[in-house]
Amino acid sequence: MAYADQQMSGNKITALVIVALIHVFVGYALVTGLAYEAAQKVINKVTTVDIKEEKPKEEEPPPPPPKQQDTPPPPIVAPPPPINIAPAPPPVTTVNTAPPVPLPAVPIPAPAAPAPPAPPAPPAPSKARGASVKGNWTQRFNQEYPAKALREEREGRVGVRVSIGPDGRVSSCTVTSSSGSPELDSAACEGMNRFGRFNPALDDAGNPTSGSFATSIVYKLS
Repeated sequence: MAYADQQMSGNKITALVIVALIHVFVGYALVTGLAYEAAQKVINKVTTVDIKEEKPKEEEPPPPPPKQQDTPPPPIVAPPPPINIAPAPPPVTTVNTAPPVPLPAVPIPAPAAPAPPAPPAPPAPSKARGASVKGNWTQRFNQEYPAKALREEREGRVGVRVSIGPDGRVSSCTVTSSSGSPELDSAACEGMNRFGRFNPALDDAGNPTSGSFATSIVYKLS
């Protein structure tokens, strides 16, 4: 019974504390100018405290652990405003460098003119030549002196031109300068055809070719 009485006394104390708090709240509301209706609603909600008496138990339960008092929440501390600290600018390192030395201009050679074409090879030396007398046959003209001219004792110079073939023989004869005696003129060409022997003319390559030869035949009595 003593435990029940203590528990009932504790409940009464709690009820009284609650009622006192309500009166303090109402008074505070009236003082601060709260609406009367709001205070009336709070009073209506908490007007009475129904305290029931618990029945004694047959067996005495173990004593309850001591009730922990509610610790008030820690005060709200507003965090300090953030402080913007600008980072220090990076150090600027100044390097004194000499300006670059300009390189000397390199002259660009002009393109070489194309080499002139090689001169043509000089022609091979020409082997060409004219016909020439071969042997000593000119003395036979005096030995074959024309009989009529000899009787009449005629003398004279006959100019002739002969054509010579590749074999060195006379192929034709022409009087280019008359002696004044038909016998002497005729004897001169006849003798050239009979006695004349020549080295034939040569072309540039040195091959025998046709040519001509001019000469004078002198008829003179000794």
